[in-house]
Amino acid sequence: MNDILRTIHERRSTRAFENKPVPYDVTETLLQAALRAPTAGNMMLYTILKIDDPEMKEKLAVSCDNQPFIAKAPLLLVFLADYQRWYDFFLRSGAAELCQARGIELRKPGVGDLMLAVNDTLIAAQTTVIAAEALGLGSCYVGDIMEKYEYHRDLFHLPKYVLPITMLCLGYPREEAAERTPSRRFDQKFIVQHNRYYHLEGLELDMMFKDSRRPKLTEGAANFGQDFYLRKFASEFSVEMTRSVQAMLDSWNA
Repeated sequence: MNDILRTIHERRSTRAFENKPVPYDVTETLLQAALRAPTAGNMMLYTILKIDDPEMKEKLAVSCDNQPFIAKAPLLLVFLADYQRWYDFFLRSGAAELCQARGIELRKPGVGDLMLAVNDTLIAAQTTVIAAEALGLGSCYVGDIMEKYEYHRDLFHLPKYVLPITMLCLGYPREEAAERTPSRRFDQKFIVQHNRYYHLEGLELDMMFKDSRRPKLTEGAANFGQDFYLRKFASEFSVEMTRSVQAMLDSWNA
């Protein structure tokens, strides 16, 4: 197995970091790698916010589902889907006047454009993760940045066509974090399909989840499925994320 594949296979989330900053040159190397991520039409439909201000990190630790480790991470990178730059460039290039001269309506970014920007954003984020591992850094994705849209919009001064998609906590892993075993993944036969989608049912689902268990289930849950439903899917943070993302879509389409 070569070094790149080994990095991918051995990667695990890091939430415990050494109390030392990520040097400037390492951060720059990381960001330059991120900017080489594949992108639709070479448009780079994302913005990366580099967060190292302690007060800002404390605020994000609270707003992202009260997770103290966020504030302790030496470096946070917030990945934003960004169509604002291109739309502003279109307007500056005279697109509105061109449309008026042609008697057609000026097109604004729609949900398809948003999905393309989200693709770009997540590809850049994952490229950053692999680069971070290669540089000896640990990382942890925080999807909770999609919660509390209105708060994060104001905190980051986001315009209409810029939305928070994911956040990475980065730093040098503490010894116990570096020695953690990577999480188990579902068997490939349940995830990779051939030519058409196959809907798993009944015993196939039982087989897929047979090794999924927790030492202690959520109160009232009789099995892992009920536990995960209560603890994750129907939790307050999941409900808030759905509300918040809907608010993003409403704002984008307004």
